[in-house]
Amino acid sequence: MQGAFWTKLRRLAAHIPFAEDLLAAYYCAFDRATPLQVKAALFGALAYFVLPFDGIPDFLPVLGYTDDAAVLAAAIKLVASHILPEHRNAAQAKLDAFKAGE
Repeated sequence: MQGAFWTKLRRLAAHIPFAEDLLAAYYCAFDRATPLQVKAALFGALAYFVLPFDGIPDFLPVLGYTDDAAVLAAAIKLVASHILPEHRNAAQAKLDAFKAGE
């Protein structure tokens, strides 16, 4: 799943407005200190983003990622207290690296 996640995110980071939240969720999910139930919720949302089969097909302009964003927003709302500043800082650093072409 990690390879597919990075491939898809690198391709879409500039086009989806929830990229920072998506990355913060990713870093939280892979943090050893994150509780298992939080990881489960976040991995579910991340998998929904990566999998090509979901409620609204991703290839549809504008609407394609609305369901992905909704699933991610719901998961983040459930576990918001576990997404720490260091997760958000790592997310922003990765987005900056994408923009720089790294």
